[in-house]
Amino acid sequence: MNILELSEQEIGRRQSLQELKNLGIDPYPAAEYPTTAFSTDIIENFKDPEEGSTEEPETVCIAGRMMSRRVMGKASFIELQDSKGRIQVYVTRDDICPDENKDMYNVVFKKLLDIGDFIGIKGFVFRTQMGEISVHAKELTVLSKSLKPLPIVKYKDGVAYDKFDDPELRYRQRYVDLVVNDGVKDTFLKRAIVTRTMRRILDEAGYTEVETPVLQSIAGGATARPFITHFNALNQDMYMRIATELYLKRLIVGGFEGVYEIGKNFRNEGMDRNHNPEFTCMELY
Repeated sequence: MNILELSEQEIGRRQSLQELKNLGIDPYPAAEYPTTAFSTDIIENFKDPEEGSTEEPETVCIAGRMMSRRVMGKASFIELQDSKGRIQVYVTRDDICPDENKDMYNVVFKKLLDIGDFIGIKGFVFRTQMGEISVHAKELTVLSKSLKPLPIVKYKDGVAYDKFDDPELRYRQRYVDLVVNDGVKDTFLKRAIVTRTMRRILDEAGYTEVETPVLQSIAGGATARPFITHFNALNQDMYMRIATELYLKRLIVGGFEGVYEIGKNFRNEGMDRNHNPEFTCMELY
């Protein structure tokens, strides 16, 4: 990408990337970072220590995307987002920099890390004076430097600014939508639960899941208009399937008692929110 096409934030992030390398920190380490829990699990399972207890607090390793940061001199709070949710992390200079070199806090954490970067945190779980269950960081590891800034929603006088709510952008950049808009991921998870449940019910009923050809030599599907492609090896036009019906029925003719398929169908017709040219369909016989 031409440097002239980059925004000021993107240029700054690339400069931070190089400074991390200059400090001997790999911004994209290949080694696996082992985690012990997700954010929601930590919050749900936390129990306040009994008064006078000398038991050591539980040590956890978590990893995720830094979504906010509040720096207050030698101590800071960040919000870490993983695949299950978010949790607050308390970071102090002397805890993550126990020796004389304080660069990990003063330089890396405060200056070179940005919102959207992935980091790993090792520490113990506690409850703040405000009552929020948090992780007290003892170690901080850079896992992945984000070169693109995230759209961060800001609130003032009850009004939200910089919301990522443009329908066109949300559909084209679904990965950003998933990161910044709560609830979007639930749609994906619910869909997975639905298809998994359908499979379980049909399997228990004695049906067999099969796969039938997506590329077909005959355009089946009544009057629906197919997508057409050309198979060079056979010098022959092929059609993206409109329906799985014909091949499934052939399997019944061949002796299967019951079959089903959950797969993609394609129709070269109109397009709107409820009528997509590529859609998932389940058929059973």
